[in-house]
Amino acid sequence: MPAPLASPLTLYVDALLLSPYAMAAYVALAEKSLPVELRLVDLQAGEQRMQPYTSRAPTCRVPALTHDAFHLTESSAIIEYLEDVFPAPDYPALYPPSPQQRARARQVQAWLRSDLAALRAERPTEVVFHGAAGAPLGDAAQAAAAKLLRVAQTLLPDGRPQLFDAWCIADTELALMLRRLAGPGDELPDALRAYADAQWRRPSVQTWLQFNQDARA
Repeated sequence: MPAPLASPLTLYVDALLLSPYAMAAYVALAEKSLPVELRLVDLQAGEQRMQPYTSRAPTCRVPALTHDAFHLTESSAIIEYLEDVFPAPDYPALYPPSPQQRARARQVQAWLRSDLAALRAERPTEVVFHGAAGAPLGDAAQAAAAKLLRVAQTLLPDGRPQLFDAWCIADTELALMLRRLAGPGDELPDALRAYADAQWRRPSVQTWLQFNQDARA
């Protein structure tokens, strides 16, 4: 049973709850069963460029984590910070125990953040979180989607239910990217669809989706 927190945690996220990186940071906190206060930042009004937010996040980006007097931005840094400060076995692990598997998980995360730009542009997270209709993909986005499927099938051979022996945070991020393929003419093999759907049913993800639903109510 994790010990009670001595210092509070606050996660600053975009007010529309559309950032995939905010979701990843929230899921990491939820998987570790860490109590956290969500604070919404109105990006459309430019709140991220105003005080007091800029004193916490000089880069003017979301998500941002505040832990006592420590402030941190960039979801990958936030997730690794949580893994270091709230480590297994006292708290559930976000990464696999093997150094090589941890490196692979971080590789997947870094790749999803830095590649597939055309797919991310044509299939924004409104498609994922709000069920918005996805238009047919252009040539560049189709090439990105084909790359995504090829890499995902390599990482998940024979219908594996997760990337490694147990869930890790990279599973959530890969599933989110796969769920962008929800438009007319999209091809998503049954095994990858089952994988993405199973990841989407995790309680931590469902809680984030409920936040989205409540925000639109």
